[in-house]
Amino acid sequence: MSAQIFNEGATQERAENARLSNIIGAIAIGDLVKSTLGPKGMDKILQSASGRGDDVVVVTNDGATILKSIPLDNAAAKVLVNISKVQDDEVGDGTTSVCVLAAEILRQAEKLLDQRIHPQTIIDGFRLATASAREALEISAVSHQDDEKQWREDLLSIACTTLSSKVLAGDKHKFAEICVEAVLRLKGSTNLDRIQIIKKTGGKVSDSYLSDGFILAKKIGVNQPRSVKGARVLVANTSMDTDKVKVFGAKIKVSDTAQLAEIERAEREKMRTKVQKIAALGINVFVNRQLIYNWPEQLFADAGIMAIEHADFDGVERLALVTGGEIASSFDSPELLKLGACDSVEEIIIGEDRMVKFGGTAAGQACTIVLRGGTNQMLDEAERSIHDALAVLSQTVGEPRIVYGGGCSEMLMSRAVDEAAKTVPGKKSIAMEGFALALRQMPAILADNAGLDSADLVAKLRAAHYDGKVTSGLDLFIGDIVDVSGKVTESFKLKRQVLLSASEAAEMILRVDDIIRCAPRQRRN
Repeated sequence: MSAQIFNEGATQERAENARLSNIIGAIAIGDLVKSTLGPKGMDKILQSASGRGDDVVVVTNDGATILKSIPLDNAAAKVLVNISKVQDDEVGDGTTSVCVLAAEILRQAEKLLDQRIHPQTIIDGFRLATASAREALEISAVSHQDDEKQWREDLLSIACTTLSSKVLAGDKHKFAEICVEAVLRLKGSTNLDRIQIIKKTGGKVSDSYLSDGFILAKKIGVNQPRSVKGARVLVANTSMDTDKVKVFGAKIKVSDTAQLAEIERAEREKMRTKVQKIAALGINVFVNRQLIYNWPEQLFADAGIMAIEHADFDGVERLALVTGGEIASSFDSPELLKLGACDSVEEIIIGEDRMVKFGGTAAGQACTIVLRGGTNQMLDEAERSIHDALAVLSQTVGEPRIVYGGGCSEMLMSRAVDEAAKTVPGKKSIAMEGFALALRQMPAILADNAGLDSADLVAKLRAAHYDGKVTSGLDLFIGDIVDVSGKVTESFKLKRQVLLSASEAAEMILRVDDIIRCAPRQRRN
């Protein structure tokens, strides 16, 4: 008879029950998102009960977006959600692949547990398999960074592969060009803040384009210049309303209207002095985080300064970054202020909206991608797709090695694990074979999502690899095995991260033999 050590209402699952609960939860998450995998994957509609307007419905096939939007109670399922988020933060793409691979590894682990193989033995086998797969992946990786033309082709191919499973697949070549051009402007940096994405409903997706410089979704003040060449830009976060007596609880009593007029005159003179200090800096463009009232707006117009009000904080941060300036809040010490610079500032029209374009910025890497589309949901998904492609490309510029997709890399790793398993004595080799089978499931899922005969195609692909055709992969558009080199290219860093994250998550879930849930909080009255 066991003693009661937990509070009333607490539950405990032990040994096989705990392990089975975790594995089932993880497999369920994998099954949820695996239909979105690959160029023929389907989308999901996520409907919120608490959102308003366009936030109620999200249409996406991005694994990270799906998983972070759904409430989960299973602990192992939350682990898979976390590795998906890490994949999104680390590389930007492969969020679905990492969840599906972890789920398939655990599916094989469940079969091994049914054969009475100890979890630690399975984990040891999986570790050996991961090491063999990683080694095979590194051997197969190639880099063409020294050949500028081929390197650009590789980047375009990676962008096309990333976008082929997204909503932009129909115009993937155009958007691949846009993404590659934007990333190459960064000159090796992974800071995507210099690439701005603006979404405007109207037109069609193919009307989207890449614009040099920075576009601010704001309007220029009344009677002020609409175009400035050789701009000296001050980015500020300061109060430009008519200064009131801003002391909490303060009251001013006046006996006649003359005294009231004197107070108003003092306020106007105070604002005039502030505008004169700003104009004395020699600027011709003033961008403020806060509102600019009519009086200071008129003063800026008289001084020939273009003033832009109420730029959102993200906007002024990016603008300060790309123009090389710093955000100012006081103007008493001009020597401490750092002004931004750009070749031109002008008003442009996108759709029906007026915006301000900063061209030829000090940070020449800055650019803006303008997305057009019929609905807000379409634009949101297009933005997620573009962000994934930009993130993968920026990481690839830092780690230039590439591998081939279409199930080629998974089959290559699977074959290496199978070969290594033949040299490992004991039950660990059975676990390694299970890991190899999980890797082979990835091309099988790609084929299933395309409505093809996965068993036949995977068998052909495996035979091709054992026949020495190590660049063979699936072409899901013609439904056959082809040489994917130069056609379906993926980032080596992405594939490596998917392999390592999935195996680590599966190992952690397999190690669990006890689940303790605390008692729910009691409601009072």
